[in-house]
Parts: sequence; C-alpha cells; structure tokens
Amino acid sequence: MTTPRVSPGTFGDLGPINWLVVRAMSLATGTDNAHIFATLGRSKGLFRGWLHFSSRMMPFGELSRRETEMIIIRVAHRRSCEYELDHHRRLGAKAGIDQSAFERILEGPDAGWGDRERTLLLAADELVDTRDLSDATWDALRRHLTERKAIAFTLLVGQYDMLATTIGALRVQRDEF
Repeated sequence: MTTPRVSPGTFGDLGPINWLVVRAMSLATGTDNAHIFATLGRSKGLFRGWLHFSSRMMPFGELSRRETEMIIIRVAHRRSCEYELDHHRRLGAKAGIDQSAFERILEGPDAGWGDRERTLLLAADELVDTRDLSDATWDALRRHLTERKAIAFTLLVGQYDMLATTIGALRVQRDEF
C-alpha cells in the first residue's frame, strides 16, 4: 500500500461544516473515518459542491438503486478501484446485489444477464474504455432508458470513473470497517 498524497483532514483542516459532513458520511458508510470524504473535504466548498452533484447520481439518481450499484461496481472493477469496490459491495447488498450477483457484475456483460442489465454493463465498459459510446451501444441503451435516464447513466459512469481517478491519484487509503 502506498502513502496517501493528501492525508485525510482533521477538524482543523476541514473546518466545522466539512468536519460535520465527513462525520455524518463516515457513520452512514459504516466506518469511523471515510478517507475519501475526509480527503476531499480539504477542498472546502468544492467538496460540498461535489457531494451535491454526486448525490444526484447516488442515492438520488434517475436509475434504480440496484442498477446504479451495478454500474458503480462495474466501473470500480474496470478501474481497479478497491476503495470503491469495498464500499459498493456493502451498498450493493443493501440494494439487492448478493455475492453471486456481485461476482457476475465483475465477470461482465456476458455473465448470464438479461438484455437490459447486459446493455447497462456493456455501455459502462465501453464508456470507461473509450470515453464514448458507439451508435450501436447507444441505440441498445436507448431501448431501455429514456433520454433523461440515458444522460443520467452517462453522468453516473463518468462520475465514478472520475472518482476512481481521484482516489488513485491522491492515493486514498482503503477504509476500515
């Protein structure tokens, strides 16, 4: 494990508002100190703006919680982001993703999914790999999602791809549960 490039902030680093937010988010995720929040909290107002944006994807997104968790888990897996996999294994279980389904998500779109789930996983892979969607994948996605949900899907994949980049670049350490 490498040393964090930016260590999780303390009360003095975060300020009272971000410290309270980090405490609440840590408790909600089942850890004493969620390193991602305590690290990003050092950015002050940017942190709160990111939380608002992020919460509009999860948990208050356009897609079902189960589908949202499937997509997040798939992006985290494709990006080798163990931090996100730790958290979303637990959050996914609350959304109905048991261990067998979790393993199938890691296996990928061809692991015996129905057309809708397969399409979501395939489109997530394509966005992570190419930063775009082919016309065929977009058409398949639109068979299952309204325009609004297709936009939300694209933002969700992008958000968790960006978060994996941030976690990796800052060397955010995995949390203890």
